[in-house]
Amino acid sequence: MSKSISDLYENLKKENGIHTNFSQDMTYSEYLHLDTVLSSQHRLSGHHDEMLFIIIHQVSELWMKLILHELNAAIESISEGKLSNAFKMLARVSRIQTQIIQAWDVLSTLTPAEYLEFRDKLGKASGFQSYQYRLIEFALGYKSKHILKIYNNKPVIYQALHEAYHAPSIYDVSIQALSKAGFPINKSLINRDFSVVYSGDPSVKEAWEKVYTNVEKYWDLYELAEKLVDIEDCLQQWRFRHMKTVERIIGFKVGTGGSSGVNYLKEVLDHRFFPELWDLRTKL
Repeated sequence: MSKSISDLYENLKKENGIHTNFSQDMTYSEYLHLDTVLSSQHRLSGHHDEMLFIIIHQVSELWMKLILHELNAAIESISEGKLSNAFKMLARVSRIQTQIIQAWDVLSTLTPAEYLEFRDKLGKASGFQSYQYRLIEFALGYKSKHILKIYNNKPVIYQALHEAYHAPSIYDVSIQALSKAGFPINKSLINRDFSVVYSGDPSVKEAWEKVYTNVEKYWDLYELAEKLVDIEDCLQQWRFRHMKTVERIIGFKVGTGGSSGVNYLKEVLDHRFFPELWDLRTKL
């Protein structure tokens, strides 16, 4: 199980003798480290709307940290056969995703003219560089090796991405759960190279079809499948709102950091994380 970025940093603090123990008179502000959180918004342009831009992205990163916290725990629970434990975590992920989706509604109040007032101050910084978003994609099974190269000079982040890149995704452990339940899953899938993006397999397709046509018998697996569909559905809604917000603010311009912007965002809308769970809906 890969460690979170915060866990890795906490380990570094301990190794260097840095402790965060509080006395019994700890305050609300101290517990939440509000002095750090609320002093982390530094406008480079001084423009009023840059504050909106910074906070939206910081809040989204905090939500993504919680998504990773829940996803990684769910992967561990599923791999241990504790499906019911994972259901609560996955349901929470879907709720968190609705918050991030709605954040685009707030950001879309930023007009093209307003964004131009500070866009040049962003330099090469781009949302495409969000390593937490990439960790979420890795946890869901969409892995790109070139992402690792971006963080060659960031050893802590690189380590977390490298571990997640080679670790089983939530769909990999779900397929393993099908096998443990007695379904004849292709053996090459059980301990495959998890860095390779999963593209589908007939044995998995047949297993999920049996689950969906025998719901009472395989209730836990059925509920697991629906939780996965919820998450992918929400992620695609997030991607769509991201794409439309970017198009609304900068059109088809090249994004900061040299990304292709809207064109790239449209391409990833076609990717499916859990292909069999969508295909069976046509066949049922």
